[in-house]
Amino acid sequence: MLNRRRLLALGATVGGAALLPFTRTSSEAASDPGARRKEFLTTTRKGTVHGGFTPFTTKMPIPSVLRPSLTSSGVDVYKVPVQAAKLEIIPGLVTPALTYAGQFVGPTIRAKTGRPVKVTYVNELDRPVNVHLHGGHVPAVSDGHPMDLINPAGMRVYDYPNTQQGATLWYHDHSHGSEAEHVYRGLHGFYIVEDPSEQYLGLPSGQFDVPIMLRNSQFDEVGNLIWGHPDERTTILANGRPQPYFPVQARRYRFRLLNASNERVFRLNMGGRPITKIGSDGGLLPAPVQYTELVVASAERVEIVVDFAQLQRTRTPIYLYDGDTPILRFDVTPATSRDTSRVPSVLRPLPVLPAPVVERKVAMSFDISGEIPVGLMDGKPFDPNRVDMTIKRGTTEIWEIHNAEAFPLDHTFHMHLVQFQVLSRNGGAPLPQDLGLKDTIHLAQDERVRVKAHFTTHLGRYMYHCHYLEHSSIGMMAQMEVVR
Repeated sequence: MLNRRRLLALGATVGGAALLPFTRTSSEAASDPGARRKEFLTTTRKGTVHGGFTPFTTKMPIPSVLRPSLTSSGVDVYKVPVQAAKLEIIPGLVTPALTYAGQFVGPTIRAKTGRPVKVTYVNELDRPVNVHLHGGHVPAVSDGHPMDLINPAGMRVYDYPNTQQGATLWYHDHSHGSEAEHVYRGLHGFYIVEDPSEQYLGLPSGQFDVPIMLRNSQFDEVGNLIWGHPDERTTILANGRPQPYFPVQARRYRFRLLNASNERVFRLNMGGRPITKIGSDGGLLPAPVQYTELVVASAERVEIVVDFAQLQRTRTPIYLYDGDTPILRFDVTPATSRDTSRVPSVLRPLPVLPAPVVERKVAMSFDISGEIPVGLMDGKPFDPNRVDMTIKRGTTEIWEIHNAEAFPLDHTFHMHLVQFQVLSRNGGAPLPQDLGLKDTIHLAQDERVRVKAHFTTHLGRYMYHCHYLEHSSIGMMAQMEVVR
């Protein structure tokens, strides 16, 4: 039975589709809407259920790089099974998971700017799935629309033209009503677009260019993932391992950090040491920027460069923290070769977008007046048969995104098809996490963010939605249609 705390996640589903009812815990809540709202917002935090493992004794794996099965005609062809697997995530325990190719962090696809990719996903599960390339500029038929499903024993071919500049993207399930649980149980992986025109920059590459997926989870005492309340997902995984270590050489590394949590904001730091940020959702920033903390919300990506030759001089353990909690330890060893990488003062200019022709407003909120909470975009729940915005191809628009909640609830906003530039936040300057090209932004209660996007190339229907997946699962999504 669903309890009130689990429903704070706003999107609990069963069987990959049907919503469970809102369960009240008192007669007062049943009769008084104000009490029900108070109950709806009440949370508690519990410690990790499983316990028992020793931190920093397991090595963080690097997701395997998928090799194309065919490379003829200028197209790289891949085939990926979607399958159940039993894996060791917590040391000594076995966790049933939903996976791409049997891996909790699916295999990484490293594509090239200008070189198309074709991926066939084969559904070996007992439920429908689909795949969305998050941040990809792709045809509508290959975008992973929530209603475009791959049924059990079926397959679907996705075409990715890779006409965009280099960026750290990711792929994940987007089947409406079940995406939250499917992603939580393991349907996520990296898709990295490498831009040959950026090679002259001299950034760390090859084995020194490392993707790291961060997410929170909750496990029971035997290793099962608990599909429960987001606030109880207190076990942080780095590439599918809790508090691992990672051996590094005393040289520069490029880390591509992804927050793949359903509903979580990480505050990443290295104990006060400066971190050089070089990229965001849509790839490289115009210039590197140094911070001591990086705020990364669900579905956001950030690229950093860390020089372990400099940090090693302190002779103290080097950790990546979330707030005050160490989540990854770096073990530094001498470099085996000379480090010729660098971080140049100029990286990649932002594109100059044409003047906007339309300004729109988008509001995210919940309706909790009924038995079942409903996610709303502009006061309406998702309807796959309704087009909410019609956009002319080749035009530029400004959108004001508003977290219109009456309650202290956060949202993240994600736009499919294109990246955008953040113009302002709450009438002032963008925050550090807003810089660069973005496709996902975090908004606290009553925050307003103005963004500018240019819609080019592809026609058809695309989504925009909250990327707290428990929220989108129960309706906080809408559709835009790009027309000629």
